[in-house]
Amino acid sequence: MEQIQKNTPDIYDAALYLRLSRDDMDDVSEKTESNSIANQRELLRSFVKSQPDIQIFDIYVDDGYSGGNFDRPEFKRMTTDIEAGRVNCVIVKDLSRFGREYIEAGRWIEKTYPALNVRFISVTDQFDSKTADFSEKSFVVPIKNFVNESYCRDISGKVRSHQKIKREKGEFIGAFAPYGYCKDPENKNCLVIDDYAADIVRKIFVWKIEGFSFGAIAEKLNMRHVQSPKEYKIANGENYNAGFQGTDTPKWSAVQIKRILTNEVYIGNMVQGKQERISYKVKKRLDKPESEWVRVKKYTSGNHQAE
Repeated sequence: MEQIQKNTPDIYDAALYLRLSRDDMDDVSEKTESNSIANQRELLRSFVKSQPDIQIFDIYVDDGYSGGNFDRPEFKRMTTDIEAGRVNCVIVKDLSRFGREYIEAGRWIEKTYPALNVRFISVTDQFDSKTADFSEKSFVVPIKNFVNESYCRDISGKVRSHQKIKREKGEFIGAFAPYGYCKDPENKNCLVIDDYAADIVRKIFVWKIEGFSFGAIAEKLNMRHVQSPKEYKIANGENYNAGFQGTDTPKWSAVQIKRILTNEVYIGNMVQGKQERISYKVKKRLDKPESEWVRVKKYTSGNHQAE
């Protein structure tokens, strides 16, 4: 029986795929430096220069995205280009940069890409699907993917444990400081008072004591053209996105006023850990019962205790 062979292109149009997760960024080590986006880009460009049958179509960078799942914007854009026939080769620094979820990574490398006639290269793993033999495809790659997922699970557990310790010590671990505060430039886990925004917060509490409703307070602030929390953060150069879309200026709302008036941070308590991720593979977060929140009460002496 005549064996049917897939056409092998003379020149491959390659997607250079780069990824670095937030966990990688928090880990200061030589390995982290080698995995930096800049170093990944340099290594892959150098590799392509040594391959006469490969040319770069585009570079796709998921900076700050976990390898525990494939829900990443640049990975999706790369997949669109593959399906459109613009890309027929994917190159990564190593398998961990491609992904750490071994079942899904294996599906892409062993099934999806071959079905689309896409060549897959992992440079430092010295894996090239064009030249790999059966043992490499069926044994080496799955084992390495499994190890990468185990690493991801381990790192996720360590991060959660580290965050729990910080919460119990009263250290702030949120991405953005509550309105009225800002992060200490010398210690990102410490909040300091933002004088301008703090004055607005004080006015909100005074107006509430005077009997104004949440909606009435929001209207007073909007009438005075006071920047809303989101508008204020953006104006101060913070890369803040709370889901607001559109061209209109974000305004104060009754919901924002209520949130400020019920936030214990304004009476000196640090309350964190109100939500948790379902697992290291899933981004979705679930609300935790109040009994499981970490509440740290601060005293005038500077001491505090966690509840």
